[in-house]
Amino acid sequence: MKKILLGAAALIGLAAPASAADLAARPYTKAPPPMVAPIYDWSGVYIGINGGGGSAHKCWDAVNLGGAVVAPPVPMGCHNATGGTVGGQIGYRWQTANWVFGVEAQGNWADFKGSNANLAFDGVQDETKIDAFGLFTGQVGYAWNNVLLYVKGGAAVVRDKYRVFDFATGSTLNDGRETRWGGTVGAGLEFGFAPNWSVGVEYDHLFMGHRDVDFFSTGIVGGPAGTFAGSARIGQDVDIGLVRLNYRWGGPLVAKY
Repeated sequence: MKKILLGAAALIGLAAPASAADLAARPYTKAPPPMVAPIYDWSGVYIGINGGGGSAHKCWDAVNLGGAVVAPPVPMGCHNATGGTVGGQIGYRWQTANWVFGVEAQGNWADFKGSNANLAFDGVQDETKIDAFGLFTGQVGYAWNNVLLYVKGGAAVVRDKYRVFDFATGSTLNDGRETRWGGTVGAGLEFGFAPNWSVGVEYDHLFMGHRDVDFFSTGIVGGPAGTFAGSARIGQDVDIGLVRLNYRWGGPLVAKY
């Protein structure tokens, strides 16, 4: 019996190495690729829409009445013309490292309107309305991946309509209009929420200066309709706040290892 047990143990000892040799070799596993961090690229041509509101501060001084120069000018009062606006923009940006540079043209319809009681003439109101404006600017910004903070500056143009009306009846006595050029500065914050799409907020201040505006009679008082009624020196500054949505052409994501 003892010899039988020793023989069985010897057979098991010989079989174990053979079984281990028959096992398949451990398969080779390729190392996983390194992680890729997507980097947002603000470069490219973009087009978008915007909407918001604004306020134009206006001060009027009479400098001419029916052809007679008024010196010194007589203050007629100030008011704020406020309302909403909607429009669009088109531009181009290029990015180098974290810095972003760009140029942009923007055009908006507007309904900024306001009036005040004329301080020089009883019973009449002076009214201003801005019905359109445009901005032509350059931009400098700094990007934190898909978040862009920028400042802008350049030229601005507004289209103004003016009228002097009878307070009791609302009838227009004199009116005038102009297209005025000035300067603008602004700042914005933009967020890239999807490939090629971004949304942001922007504030702009327009420096439109002072300008003499001619008024003409409607025929209710003074001379016939179209007769020169006088001139007012009108100063204006405009503040605008906008929400903007842009679509950009170009590769918005760059792989960085």
